[in-house]
Amino acid sequence: MAVEQLAYTAHEIAPAVPPWLNKGDNAWQMIASTLVGIQSMPGLVILYASIVKKKWAVNSAFMALYAFAAVLICWVLLCYRMAFGDELLPFWGKGAPALGQKYLVDRAKIPESKHRITNGNYEITEPFYPMATLVYFQFTFAAITLILLAGSVLGRMNIKAWMAFVPLWLIFSYTVVAFSLWGGGFLYRWGVIDYSGGYVIHLASGIAGLTAAYWVGPRIKSDRERFPPNNVLLMLAGAGLLWMGWSGFNGGAPYAANIDSSIAVLNTNVAAATSLLVWTSLDVVFFGKPSVIGAVQGMMTGLACITPGAGLVQSWAAIVMGMLSGSIPWVSMMILHKRCSLLQKIDDTLGVFHTHAVAGLLGGLLTGLLAEPDLCKLILPTDTRGAFYGENGGVQFLKQIVAALFVIGWNVASTTIILLVIRLFIPLRMPDNQLEIGDDAVHGEEAYALWGDGEKYDPTRHGWHTSSHSEVTAPSPYVNGARGVTINL
Repeated sequence: MAVEQLAYTAHEIAPAVPPWLNKGDNAWQMIASTLVGIQSMPGLVILYASIVKKKWAVNSAFMALYAFAAVLICWVLLCYRMAFGDELLPFWGKGAPALGQKYLVDRAKIPESKHRITNGNYEITEPFYPMATLVYFQFTFAAITLILLAGSVLGRMNIKAWMAFVPLWLIFSYTVVAFSLWGGGFLYRWGVIDYSGGYVIHLASGIAGLTAAYWVGPRIKSDRERFPPNNVLLMLAGAGLLWMGWSGFNGGAPYAANIDSSIAVLNTNVAAATSLLVWTSLDVVFFGKPSVIGAVQGMMTGLACITPGAGLVQSWAAIVMGMLSGSIPWVSMMILHKRCSLLQKIDDTLGVFHTHAVAGLLGGLLTGLLAEPDLCKLILPTDTRGAFYGENGGVQFLKQIVAALFVIGWNVASTTIILLVIRLFIPLRMPDNQLEIGDDAVHGEEAYALWGDGEKYDPTRHGWHTSSHSEVTAPSPYVNGARGVTINL
């Protein structure tokens, strides 16, 4: 009673702190939101700009940057409530703005946010923070889904077509899957598990990316045959931001700073590390050398695989999932891809199908097998268990399969229709003359400015100038490891 009186007294003194607000939960949720946002901006912006050919660095970074901004505006104007609002159809919510003061300061409330608290009996509660926190948290997931999808069409998609595609795909594809699985739609009510986006984000982006790559068409022949990263070390920096940000990605999924959040963060990192090591080991065994790009791909598949069950499986299961995510997508990318004529025809630039669709599907199915009943009770509103734990656990695995088929089917259909409509007005692929040149032709900008690119060296504009010598020694911008270059004045 004394605590309640104190809370109400605080509310009277400070209206910004209502009785239901938990500052710890609110702080963690905003931190988690920021971590997920950093995965996209600057994480994937840096990774994309670095992992592509030098001539596509600006274009690839801009596709990610544009998507992040465009998704946010569409999200608050319409899409948040299509994904998490009142039901319009069993798979879609009623679109409406999430901008009003009254709506945003009220206590967050959506069906998927409910979790269980045990005090002898189970009861349902809602998050202890305002709707504004939840709107932004869910935006970061929507944004990264579009940016992951972009990885399939880098190096040739018309930037104007991409600008039209982002809001349309968000409205007609992402919100449908999100509402169905997270927002109280038919798959959520049926009991399908997608803890933090193995299906909503990874399977969806991988399937939609492959579909988009088919309709947009391939890169030019020279780019398909040779597409080296322009900066491997900067690529690792982007990958590191992606990995570390995943603690917010999966740690924020329980919508509270609780026990399950801690389990999810640990499992996320364990699975990613295991997958990276397995992928790297396979590279060494079959190719004789450990690949840095391969290590990044193994990291991504581990993160994507653990996501649908991060807070619902034991940590030994996270290692198992990491081992499988480091090997099965490796086989699909390195072996099956080369033997499948359809995959050979489709130019998936960064292999998003393998690193996200295959890994996300694998994680969703493994969650149907390995979801631990006591961990499920921490956050799920119904009694749930994986097939390995008996007592109708096989039904859960069947539900995971059906949900995956829905996500695959919807994304193939919606992505195809959207791109065919856009194609009526805007070419989906850049013309060959732009594809030959790259960033300078598309944006009038290039990522790197180097001496010797039509410019003459002016010693008066640099620190090497001295009037008492006839020659100056300066660090060479061209030769790695060179101690200096002699410039005659």
